[in-house]
Amino acid sequence: MGIKRRHRGALAAALLTLALLTATGCPSGSDAPPEPTATPTGSAAVARVCAGPSAGPAQAPAGAVTVDPAVVGDLAAKTRSSPPHTTFWLQPGTHTLDSDRYAQVVPKEGDSYLGASGAVLDGRKTNEYAFSGAAADVTIRYLTVRGFVAPQNEGVVNHDSADGWVIEHATIQDNSGAGLMAGARQRVRANCLRGNGQYGINAYKSGAPVSDLLVEGNEITGNDTDQWERRQPGCGCTGGVKFWAVNGADVRGNWVHDNRGPGLWADTNNNDFRIEDNVLEANDGAALIYETSYNAVIRDNTIRRNDWVEGRNAADRGDDFPYATVYLSESGGEPRIPARTDRIEIYRNVLEDNWSGITLWENADRFCNSPANTSTGDCTLLVKKTDSCSQPTIATPPLYADCRWKTQRVDIHDNRFELDPSVVGCTVKCGRMAVLANYGTYPDWSPYKGEPVAEAITGKQQNRWHDNTYLGPWSFVAHDPSRALDFGQWQGRPYQQDAGSTFRPRTGG
Repeated sequence: MGIKRRHRGALAAALLTLALLTATGCPSGSDAPPEPTATPTGSAAVARVCAGPSAGPAQAPAGAVTVDPAVVGDLAAKTRSSPPHTTFWLQPGTHTLDSDRYAQVVPKEGDSYLGASGAVLDGRKTNEYAFSGAAADVTIRYLTVRGFVAPQNEGVVNHDSADGWVIEHATIQDNSGAGLMAGARQRVRANCLRGNGQYGINAYKSGAPVSDLLVEGNEITGNDTDQWERRQPGCGCTGGVKFWAVNGADVRGNWVHDNRGPGLWADTNNNDFRIEDNVLEANDGAALIYETSYNAVIRDNTIRRNDWVEGRNAADRGDDFPYATVYLSESGGEPRIPARTDRIEIYRNVLEDNWSGITLWENADRFCNSPANTSTGDCTLLVKKTDSCSQPTIATPPLYADCRWKTQRVDIHDNRFELDPSVVGCTVKCGRMAVLANYGTYPDWSPYKGEPVAEAITGKQQNRWHDNTYLGPWSFVAHDPSRALDFGQWQGRPYQQDAGSTFRPRTGG
């Protein structure tokens, strides 16, 4: 935990909305939780889960233990006294735990919790955790969980990241910390994850990677109400969903919108992701950040009106970095790491009226064992011993290559990029594509000083745009932030990007 975000501005004080947007200035804001935007349309079939949650069973299933909301702590007590693989049916009403801050439900293996219509488990801003413990294969359905106060970076449901949990048709809202954590083989389907203090989901497990994770058909909205990026600038600890060291994830059919910070953020040694058929819109930060991670397919997503707050803030303070709505930072395809693909492929997406498009970035000073690596203590998946990334061995193969997280083998094709500056409310810095690095300077023993990383990411690491459609006044950045290009220069030598693409600069979104 404690991984900090690179090249991102402090989170704005308020959510940007269309009603407050002006063509040239910054909008006024509000600290109130955001209201949902209009029903999404586009390639993804996404339901408004928060507006119409599914009703739970009106009667207790055969053999289920009935839980009485009038008895404080009844759910936790009956869980303790029942054998594994028990089904609990929570009657309509507000269920509570004992008043101790650490009072919580600790399921046994295979337990199931079903909420009747109107069943709520309320932490009353007193209890830290709702469901915790190491028991596997727990199921939670049709239950509203609210009012818990988990600390920063911790979660309310599945607090200990146990394996095999299924969370479906639940509403997890208005909690501190993360609404839920994730373990291996976890299934998160058709839930409303709304208005939580830090994340909707924090997919992290101490000491082990999370594998085989499914996040499908959820509405994930209005999270980071505690505005952690404002409280701890650069913490890298905000957004709709954060993934840490997840090996194998399918993220599909979700509506991720109006979150403070990014929508989806995979940070540090994630691998083998499929991010498809989602609607990602109106998030304060990027729609998607894929950082120091490997091998992903990003396809058939509708991505619109993202990064208006953070992108605008950076532009207003004079930052020339090409912030974008899809941001790949030290991430790429790596055939030596097993996955369903050996590259990062971004295709058949529609990006409409976001703050810029796609940025491929590699920090020359960030590598395993470097003090400039804010993923403190982490090394690449290709190096087993962090200490080996030091002089003199780091200056020679294979460590010269393997001690770096590299942005390589990224294939961006058959996407539609639309930009109408009058909708975004900008005239500069909001319509860029980029592939770049910085000039290496640090630490003194770094073998990557100077321009070799910028030259590699731009021309030697198989990063390609091709067969895309551009509508609007797009510009391009290559090698480093100072090299601004028009479409002809981007297509010409030495960059030779976007072969087969079409460019209509006078057409907006």
